[in-house]
Amino acid sequence: MDEKKKWQIDLNEYIRQGEPEQVEKSEAWQIAIGLQQVDGLTTSDYLLNTAKDHIEGKIDIKEAQKRIHSYYEEQSERKEVEKDTEEADIVSARITELLGEKTFQFSPAEYQTIHRRLFDGVFSHAGQFRTYNITKKEWVLNGNTVIYASWESIRDTLDYDFSTEKQFSYEGVSLSETIRHLAKFTSDIWQIHPFCEGNTRATAVFIIKYMKTFGLNVENEAFKDHSWYFRNALVRANYNDLKQGIYATTKFLEAFFSNLILRTEYELKNRYLHVEYVPQSIISKVPKVQNDTLKCTLEELAVIQAMLEKPTITQTELRDRTGKSLSTVKRIVSSLQEKGYICRTNGKRYGKWEVLVQFPK
Repeated sequence: MDEKKKWQIDLNEYIRQGEPEQVEKSEAWQIAIGLQQVDGLTTSDYLLNTAKDHIEGKIDIKEAQKRIHSYYEEQSERKEVEKDTEEADIVSARITELLGEKTFQFSPAEYQTIHRRLFDGVFSHAGQFRTYNITKKEWVLNGNTVIYASWESIRDTLDYDFSTEKQFSYEGVSLSETIRHLAKFTSDIWQIHPFCEGNTRATAVFIIKYMKTFGLNVENEAFKDHSWYFRNALVRANYNDLKQGIYATTKFLEAFFSNLILRTEYELKNRYLHVEYVPQSIISKVPKVQNDTLKCTLEELAVIQAMLEKPTITQTELRDRTGKSLSTVKRIVSSLQEKGYICRTNGKRYGKWEVLVQFPK
C-alpha cells in the first residue's frame, strides 16, 4: 500500500477512535498537509512518520519541527527530488503548531505574525508586506489575473477591512448570512494579497483560528481534500470581466464554508469554478442534513456541536469550550431550548442534553 494512503487510514483511525488530544492533533495535521495543495506542494514520507509520532504523544510539536529541520540539513546526501518537499514539510509542521495554540488576536498584526511564523527561513520576506504590485495567471480565469491591491495601499486597506469586521455583530445572525459574511471577509483580505508569497495559506490559518474564537469545531476534511478549490473560489470571488458576462461571486466560497462549518456536502469540484464551465445547475448540493435551514446563530451552532460530541457536557464546560461567559452560555442554552432544538433529560445533575434536530457531529 502507498505510504501516504496508509498514513491517511491511520490518521482517520485516530480521529474515529483516538483520545481527544489525538483527534485534535490528527485534524490539525490533515489541514496543514492539505493546505500545501494551494501551491502544488506535497509532503515527504518522513514528515508523515514524524506527524504520527507527534499524534501518538512520543514527541511534542517542537521536537517534530527539530526533526524536520535536521532531516533537510542533511539534504546533500539525499535525492534531489526531496528538495521539493522541504517547504511543504516545514510549513505543515508550523501550521499544526499554530492550530494547536489557544491564543489569537483579531488584528492585521496577528495576520502578519502568522505569515512570519509559517514562512520564517522559507521566504526571505516572511511577515513583510510586499513593496511592489503583482499579477498572477490563473487556470480558472484562462490565464487572466485578479486585480490585487496596490502595494502602497496594503496597510490602510487591511486596517479598513479588519475595522469593518470588528464592528460587525454575529449575534442573532442566521447561519446562511453568517457564512456569506465570513466568505466575503475572507475574500476581501485575500484580495489585498499583502505578502509576496504564501497569502492563501496564511489567510486559511488566520480564518480557522478566527472561527475557533466562536467555539466552532471546524470540519478538517474541507481543507484536507479541497484546499485547491478554496484558493480557486477566492479567485472567483475577486474577478470581473463584464464583456464576457463574468462577475465576482462568493457563491463558491460560501459552499466551501458551508461544508467547513455546517458539514453540508456541497460538491467542491474545481471545474465548476472555471470561467468557461457551463453547469446544469450552479452547484450540485447533497447535504447530509437540512441544517442550513435552521434558525440558528454561530454561537448556538457551537453549543449544539459541543452537546453532540458530549451529551453530558455541563454549562461550565460549555463556557470553557466556547470562550463565552457563563451568563452568555445560559442565554444560548435557554434560546436553543425555546426553539425546540435541545432538551435536558434525566434531570439537571445526572441528566444529559438531547439534540432534537438532525445535525451532523
